[in-house]
Amino acid sequence: MHFHILTLFPEMVLSGLNTSILGRACEKGLISLHAVNIRDYTADKHKKVDDYPYGGGAGMLMQAQPVYDAYRAAVPQREDGRPVRVVYVTPQGRVFNQDMARELAQEEDLVFLCGHYEGIDERVLEEIVTDYVSIGDYVLTGGELPAMVMIDAISRMVPGVLKNEESGEFESFHENLLEYPQYTRPEVWMGRSVPAVLLSGDHAKVDKWRLEQSIERTKKQRPDLYEKYDLPGRALAYLKQDKLLHMDMIEDIRRGQAEILAVLSDGVLTKNRLSSVYMVTAGNKDAGERLLSLAEPDAEGFTCHQKFVAESVAERFGKKLISECFQMVYTRKQPFLEDSGIAIRLLDERFTEEVFAYYNRFHTRDEIQRFLKSGCIYGAFLTMEETENAAAKEEWPETAKGCEGSREVLAGFIGTHEEGAMGMLEVFEPYRRRGIARALEKYLINRTLEKGHTPYCQIFTDNEASLRLQEKLGLRICRKKIYWIS
Repeated sequence: MHFHILTLFPEMVLSGLNTSILGRACEKGLISLHAVNIRDYTADKHKKVDDYPYGGGAGMLMQAQPVYDAYRAAVPQREDGRPVRVVYVTPQGRVFNQDMARELAQEEDLVFLCGHYEGIDERVLEEIVTDYVSIGDYVLTGGELPAMVMIDAISRMVPGVLKNEESGEFESFHENLLEYPQYTRPEVWMGRSVPAVLLSGDHAKVDKWRLEQSIERTKKQRPDLYEKYDLPGRALAYLKQDKLLHMDMIEDIRRGQAEILAVLSDGVLTKNRLSSVYMVTAGNKDAGERLLSLAEPDAEGFTCHQKFVAESVAERFGKKLISECFQMVYTRKQPFLEDSGIAIRLLDERFTEEVFAYYNRFHTRDEIQRFLKSGCIYGAFLTMEETENAAAKEEWPETAKGCEGSREVLAGFIGTHEEGAMGMLEVFEPYRRRGIARALEKYLINRTLEKGHTPYCQIFTDNEASLRLQEKLGLRICRKKIYWIS
């Protein structure tokens, strides 16, 4: 990897970087350091590179021409024509971190532009800079020290620079955890002993102890980092304290559909990647407010697991439609014996109008069509000979050929919402009280179990018929309400 540093003080940069690990990496050809003196490219005979800023103000400003000419002379042209990334070191940039070091280490060439005085003429920055980066919210006399800090961190990510290939990764900030405490000889120093587990020779116990120490140290010293650590694991640990209430969020994470936005000691906020619906649970109103501050004002909708969170959503985002639901979960692992007398199969786009006619309160026609395309809605079919109502033959169109050439009619349907809940259960009026709803839900539960998922649904609190059906099928009800908001 090649580093090009545009600076007024090349000796300062090279003397600081050409030592220790980085010095050895340069000797091996793993990295190279090319410091370019911007003064060498000024048109002024006195090597002057600064001038007074237009509009007045304190201090001097680096001129555009010498900076640009130094850049043109120093930076190689890529064969693929893509521009080389140029990092301008400035307090106004994104704060540098380990993830950024890992990203920049993938570049073949990297340019650092070090400013001085009151900064650099904006026009040359607009012309050549690709990344504005800061090492913290404070001001230094120049960009050389921050550039050296970043080059050191980036170089450690370059293969071969460190003797132990893993040590560049498994150090402070790995997976957002601070490094565990370490010890060397003697075993006792000033009355302080090395922890016994490190002397045990049991590597599994040592690894466990180190992880525990890293977690505790991060939680105490860097709570901001700890909030980013192992989001799925910590989110699930919190949600599993009340599985029935949180099964929708648990399944969303397990199925890989949840973007985990925040995990607090008293709450979790996720966003479904397919529907963009937020799911939020909080132990108290303050936690709810902190979590909701991370949500977008124009969100499609929210699933709230406490009434005070729902009220906060309505007030904060101006949402009006609030629906109360009970969450019901099929906690058994054993599938049902399916009813053989009813044909059930996937529906495709040809059934858009039939499904939309009965489910237009909640979804648009385009959304229904998208659900059908994705293969998440099943239909129950009866042969025309099975229908006792002759008028039904005219009301319900012929949709497909059944077994042995029999004509069929669609009698009802069921589906899985994008967030993972079973739903969209509808049996058409002429075919009710025949066990079709029960057969559809058994079928969907079995298909859900086959995928290794936990079947669950959310039923409006006033839908007594559906609540009775779930209980008959053995689903467990959570008496704490869930609130849909849109």
